[in-house]
Amino acid sequence: MKIAKTGLLIIGVLVTLAGLTWMGQGSGYFPYPASSFMINQSPWILRGAMVAVVGAIIVWISRRM
Repeated sequence: MKIAKTGLLIIGVLVTLAGLTWMGQGSGYFPYPASSFMINQSPWILRGAMVAVVGAIIVWISRRM
């Protein structure tokens, strides 16, 4: 059970960070890499927020186990 809990926690943190990165690129605050198609594209702000919320839910579930 501890392996599953740790695995879910790691996956949740990584998913949350990916969502926050997408939000940063979509808003233009994190323009890396410079050739990214996501920079200053507002749909990626919403998509990133949804992914970050899913990641936070995964982290919450892992903490409740």
